[in-house]
Amino acid sequence: MTTRPSTEDFPPPPEPDLTPAQVVARAEAIAPTLVERQAETEKRTYYAEDTHEQFRAAGFYRLLVPRRYGGYEFGVETFMRVAMTIARGCPSTGWQYLFGAAHALPVASLFGREAQDEVFAGGDFLCPITVGPTGSGVPTGDGGYVVNGNWGYSSGAPYATHFVGHTLVAGENGPRPLMFLVPRAQWQRLDDWGNGLGLKGSGSHTIRVEDVVVPAHRAIEAHVSQLPVTGGTPGRELHGNPEYGGGPLSFMLLELGVLSVGIAQGALDAYAELMRTRTTTYLPIVPRTEDTDYQFHYGEAVSKIGAAEAAVFGALRQWSETSARGAAAFTREAELRLALISKQAIALTWSAVADHLFPTAGSSAVKAGERVERVWRDLSMVHSHAGVGMFLGGKANRELARLTFGVPE
Repeated sequence: MTTRPSTEDFPPPPEPDLTPAQVVARAEAIAPTLVERQAETEKRTYYAEDTHEQFRAAGFYRLLVPRRYGGYEFGVETFMRVAMTIARGCPSTGWQYLFGAAHALPVASLFGREAQDEVFAGGDFLCPITVGPTGSGVPTGDGGYVVNGNWGYSSGAPYATHFVGHTLVAGENGPRPLMFLVPRAQWQRLDDWGNGLGLKGSGSHTIRVEDVVVPAHRAIEAHVSQLPVTGGTPGRELHGNPEYGGGPLSFMLLELGVLSVGIAQGALDAYAELMRTRTTTYLPIVPRTEDTDYQFHYGEAVSKIGAAEAAVFGALRQWSETSARGAAAFTREAELRLALISKQAIALTWSAVADHLFPTAGSSAVKAGERVERVWRDLSMVHSHAGVGMFLGGKANRELARLTFGVPE
């Protein structure tokens, strides 16, 4: 059993009396202002400097930073609610924000106190994590590694304070994975994002690391998707908060479900505006709000997006409850059961947009640059994410069944 440390000697966050409800309300106020900036964000390939400053002032970059380091430590549900709300206003901005700010949680969970003292010293924390092993890590002989390589799809890179990547280290029994953590001064962001089908403004640039010596306390010989937490984590012990001992795999895959809900909500907002302002194409010509077909498609989309939202936030509550039951409760099987909920949420949101909103919005509403068109592109990109298309798309199902029935791999 871990004990919650006293916060008396901890540095206070910028607004000591800020509450979770207040920070969610701030996101709800900011999100509508992002809608008209979507084209600008895509052209730049990341959200604007003034938006970044607005997020910083609102406390968004400290939501999952531990209280020990001047963070708010508001927990996963509050953080995900903020990220979903931002994605509703601008999918690219929501994507960049979430995949930068969310990773305070796995860093505060998996790395030891020495590393955390270093990386959280600035308070605000933005840290892309890429899971595809690339580049190289060569042992230095004292527990550290010299790391070189390029890591693509590093969402959140433009304003990031740190980066976590994976590489492979050569060994007698074959290569073994290495997860490493480096500060912003030790890597370069390449100007290579913006040519994808969607999420053009998500700041998912390539990060280049050249001849960087990563000390032992910022290196873990494991892959984040395979790290067991049933024996406890450094963060659970250090912070006395069970959420810093929860499963990192399920948390990171639930991020995708949350973003999908926010993106689909934005499509529903655009569709509702079309219903209020446009008429039917075929006789009788009436406002779309009065047409039974449009009413049906709108209702179907509402129900599917609502079900997806209920699923991901229900899963997040289960995630927190499982963490609170103790380290032993968060087994690999528990991780997979929660992660697979995200897959179904993504399927529901995609059906709402692709089967109901996009086909009936009208060709003029899906021209390049229109909000419905942009959301369709952005949400379609979710399916090309390796976590969705490959892992949740099949591997997770089979692994869960094997674990449930005791079948060897």
